[in-house]
Amino acid sequence: MLTSLLSMTVGLLAAVAVAAVTVVALVWRALRRGGRAPGAVIAESRSLTSLDDATGAVRSVQTAVVTLPADALAAIWSAEYLERLARTYWRFLSRVTLGLIHVRYSEHERSIVLLFGALKLLTFQAPEYEMDRVHGLVRWRIARGLLVARRGRDGGGYLQIEVRRDRSEIGESEDDTQAHLHVTVEVANFYPSIASGLSRRVYDATQSRIHVIVTNRFLHSLARLDLAESRVGRYQR
Repeated sequence: MLTSLLSMTVGLLAAVAVAAVTVVALVWRALRRGGRAPGAVIAESRSLTSLDDATGAVRSVQTAVVTLPADALAAIWSAEYLERLARTYWRFLSRVTLGLIHVRYSEHERSIVLLFGALKLLTFQAPEYEMDRVHGLVRWRIARGLLVARRGRDGGGYLQIEVRRDRSEIGESEDDTQAHLHVTVEVANFYPSIASGLSRRVYDATQSRIHVIVTNRFLHSLARLDLAESRVGRYQR
């Protein structure tokens, strides 16, 4: 009985979020049309979502290639800006839902909450960072949440943002050329409670659709190079 009630509650929360995203996305597109940074464009974007029928694990990958002046990319290629990119993703999520869904920070966790702190849809462990000359990665490991099935709690699932530069574009003439930044947002080994408690069809129509819409819009927003200030300041000098 309790499990059934929880599943129905989760489904309702997801349905509310879908409605909010659908309406707000139209407003967002009208208000934010244009506004790209000089010389920055989205060259291409792709999206792929799959569910393993044997295990119930979901993998969702959205990618985009941002073409921008090489000197602009060189100026932001640092651990500090990688942290700001991560923060930009959470800021975008909050903005596109008018604050209906937002992120709460603590020293060891990040929680996506609906309306108020008690409704934690997803809770992640503190982010992990990797950074070198051509590659950057920030990964949040999934801990628990209303949208996570029991078998997926602390079970190796994660959300990550990965950025890559083309090695061939890094050189002495960098300031005079265009650069290509490959950005990938991936969710892997995720076990959605909606799919296991209700049905895969409900999951596809709600939570999965929300994620794909929001992530694709986030990737396209990167052409503005408007990165949020860090909330944690781990790499601030």
